[in-house]
Amino acid sequence: MTPSTPTSTSWTAEDARACIHLPTAQDHKYSRGVLGVVTGSRQYPGAAVLSCAAALATGVGMLRFVSTGGLADLVLQRCPEVVVAPGKVHAWLMGSGVAAPGGASLGNWLRHRQMARARTHTALAVLDAGALYLAGTLCAPTLITPHAGELAALLGSRDVWASHQEVAAEPQKWAAIAHQELGVTVLLKGARTVVAGPGVCIALPEATPWLATAGTGDVLAGIVGALVVSQHEALARDPGLLAPLAATGAFIHARAADLASDGAPLTSASLLPAISQALRDILHAE
Repeated sequence: MTPSTPTSTSWTAEDARACIHLPTAQDHKYSRGVLGVVTGSRQYPGAAVLSCAAALATGVGMLRFVSTGGLADLVLQRCPEVVVAPGKVHAWLMGSGVAAPGGASLGNWLRHRQMARARTHTALAVLDAGALYLAGTLCAPTLITPHAGELAALLGSRDVWASHQEVAAEPQKWAAIAHQELGVTVLLKGARTVVAGPGVCIALPEATPWLATAGTGDVLAGIVGALVVSQHEALARDPGLLAPLAATGAFIHARAADLASDGAPLTSASLLPAISQALRDILHAE
């Protein structure tokens, strides 16, 4: 299968800076955007903390966490500003650290029920890991953030066959195919991250290999979710903005990794304090 040829482009700090919404004196927590988060599980509780903390570090008006199994207490210990009461949401971040629907404990079943409700919700959606199966089924503009193995499995579930190795070897090709097949914007994570959206395929600069460690994808999901919700009003007018926002999230993530690593191993938690410095560097780059 050959997708329509998208315009290929690279991504720079200047491009990223243009996508970061700067609050004004007229803004308040609701105008800056409310991000609903359905992440983490009993198997992977840290994903809830990492995704929420990363979103908050990137900047949101409010983060509303949907919890089961005591995860709210864990998240609130790290992020006391998180809201756990139900209410309005402008964009959803779902699936990081959530098991696939088939292997569900009661907690996972409840969380997948929450995800399923999003099918009729008009809020924007960022889908990671355990929520990728929802790709192409939601009413709202959708961004997915798979790695090569997850994208190969997702395409296979739609009778488009590629191996993990094939997707990793030609990320731009397979991200574009996934965009065309599923009707969603695709952020394909890997040694060379690419983003495919309407008419465009963005190749991100190569990130440090030290990012290949558990939990860094949860941090990326949080960063991207925050960027998406911060532009919820603009995205209502132009869903095509999802692609540059996704690329900006990957760019911030890579810059934070450079700062946290400084040429040595990093942990996912060490990325969190580096996000603010990465944003400063991008916003004030010459």
